[in-house]
Amino acid sequence: MTLGSFAYEGGILCAGGVPLAPLAERYGTPLYVYDFDAIAARYEAFSRALGDQPHRICYAVKANSNLALLARLARLGSGFDIVSGGELARVLAAGGDPAKIVFSGVGKSTAELKAALDANIGCFNVESEPELWRLAALAEAAGVEAPVSLRVNPDVDPKTHPYISTGLKDNKFGLAVDQAAALYPRLAAHPGLRPVGIDFHIGSQLTTLEPFIDALRRVLALVDQLEADGLTLSHIDVGGGLGVRYDDEAPPSAAAYAAGLKGALQGRPQTLVLEPGRWLVAESGALLTTVEYEKHHEGKRFLIVDAAMTELLRPALYDAWHPIVPLTEPAADAEGTPADVVGPVCESSDVLGRDRPLAVGEGDGLAILGAGAYGFGMASNYNTRNRPAEVLLEAGQAHLVRRRERYEDQFALESLALPGGE
Repeated sequence: MTLGSFAYEGGILCAGGVPLAPLAERYGTPLYVYDFDAIAARYEAFSRALGDQPHRICYAVKANSNLALLARLARLGSGFDIVSGGELARVLAAGGDPAKIVFSGVGKSTAELKAALDANIGCFNVESEPELWRLAALAEAAGVEAPVSLRVNPDVDPKTHPYISTGLKDNKFGLAVDQAAALYPRLAAHPGLRPVGIDFHIGSQLTTLEPFIDALRRVLALVDQLEADGLTLSHIDVGGGLGVRYDDEAPPSAAAYAAGLKGALQGRPQTLVLEPGRWLVAESGALLTTVEYEKHHEGKRFLIVDAAMTELLRPALYDAWHPIVPLTEPAADAEGTPADVVGPVCESSDVLGRDRPLAVGEGDGLAILGAGAYGFGMASNYNTRNRPAEVLLEAGQAHLVRRRERYEDQFALESLALPGGE
């Protein structure tokens, strides 16, 4: 199967009309390729679907933090959801508007909080009482007010993989509804804090609307309670998590998602903040790889490729499924024998796909689709492997937006520290 803007044209796999095999030859494999035109189209479709509902889209940087991608999203008017000081630095370097940044995450350090205060970001999504009072002390010492939203954990089961579920009471994220209700009056009275919103995020890769709407209704009950007590918030942040298609999933459309949220809001005046990440970029990215060896062992066929769990961790981490297709379309009568597509890393978990019927052999190119989110960002140097190059496609042109790492890049931060040395 093909996915998103990836399709065969004249027997050659293309993204947005650009042939991928020449990119693999020019830049080598493994290679990440992103179709920005497809990403922009999804962003604009999302915004249109929200219509006259006051809203702000804050792209979840953790999904894919390439600077070129962030810079283009900033030009579209996107805000950004960050979870670390490093992501803050990336967004600022890419020209993102600090006023459109929301800072999430359960373990913000003092240094990270100070950096975000200095940058004058739009909102701190606070996830615990200790974090709230640390931020309050830092803001008061700096003579500023920190704009705050409390992340509420609505205890809604998103029916997704347990590793990407974040909205249950057993998860580490957020505050219980009752705890948040008690904290809002206290933070409103503090000279270093300014309550501006409320937020939640229940998990990732959700393929039905019910968990989103259930969580939003629980949070809106608290918003109404706070308003009755005299505290009006300016925004409601519903997080991200809208699912995408990897195999046979049928997630809601942007229009259906927007309609469901607007229906639950029932005309409330608060700005709706959304944090899509995977939904914007996953289907618009692919990891290109080359078959190094075809191995047969005890009736089992293996395609050993030059990509590995070091480039795409999701299959090893989540047992995630990604479509894997040849860069050259097989003949109509070609029958591929099922094979496990595996990498060269010395781990049994280094499997990118199992039992895939692929009519390819040594030297042939493959594309692992749906890899635009949580691909390069999770890449590592395990086995002293160099991280891959990244290419961004826009208006029919290919731009190298990150060169392939070199061994000397890896060694640059290390020292031999030999006796008698410098």
